[in-house]
Amino acid sequence: MHLVVMAVVPIVLLLGLGTVLRRRLVTDPGFWRGIEWMSYRVFTPALFVTSIAATDLTAASPAALLPSLAVPVVVVSVLVIALRRPLRANGPQLTSLVQGSIRINTYIGLVFASAAFGPEGVAAFALAAAVMVPLVNVISVSVLSKHGDRDDRDPPTLWRELLGNPLIQGCVAGLALSLLHIDLPAFLATTLDMLAAPALVCGTLAAGAAITFRLRRRDVVDVLSTSALKLVALPLAAVAIATALGVSGATLTSIAIICAVPTAPSAYVLARRMGGDTHLIASITGAQTLLSIATLPFIVGLTTG
Repeated sequence: MHLVVMAVVPIVLLLGLGTVLRRRLVTDPGFWRGIEWMSYRVFTPALFVTSIAATDLTAASPAALLPSLAVPVVVVSVLVIALRRPLRANGPQLTSLVQGSIRINTYIGLVFASAAFGPEGVAAFALAAAVMVPLVNVISVSVLSKHGDRDDRDPPTLWRELLGNPLIQGCVAGLALSLLHIDLPAFLATTLDMLAAPALVCGTLAAGAAITFRLRRRDVVDVLSTSALKLVALPLAAVAIATALGVSGATLTSIAIICAVPTAPSAYVLARRMGGDTHLIASITGAQTLLSIATLPFIVGLTTG
């Protein structure tokens, strides 16, 4: 229960605050577009740079870590795309279904990993995040580039979308700094830390501002299906693969946690910028955060009990 209070409840409160602010106090749409732009272009990329750069990517063998994370994420993504016709999802809805099935809230994961194993858990979780964050962003941007509803979208320019996406740029920069063992000057590192600090708050408030309690009938099916995949199927598959490969201890728990955390608020920001279904992804984010109060402790218990 302590983990739930420390990790999940604050996210729920911020989502609720964003909803109240948007409807009662800060009703100017231009304000929220500015928050979304700063989150997408500045704050979240800075968070990815600082978190991945601080991770020692040689501390764990990629032979077990990569397949344990990449295989279930890719399989779930392909499954959601394959189910597009039975789910009767249009392009923007499909992009939000994919994001809602694979995106991760690293803040919640870090709190759980720290509480479970202390500094060892944080290090193991950071390694898992260094694999997952670039992977889910490449998949999300690829799907949005092809299926997002944007007037300026040019389907043949997928690589331009990938290379120009600030979230992926942040991942690449962080990976380069870590792999090349580059230490940034103190003033620059401090600046990045300051820019990264608002990422979670602004992204969560923006997602909360987009939440509506008037769900469309099909939204209920979409929210439940993505939640089942993201909060249950994905982590169970990852744990099964990791266990078969001999992974145990803090690394196994971190794999379970990073796959079991709810969809990140940055999914809403990305959907807004690239033509996804923002109504749907905001609803998925809110619902999964609430549901994870029950599912996360259960999944973590499977690897620590």
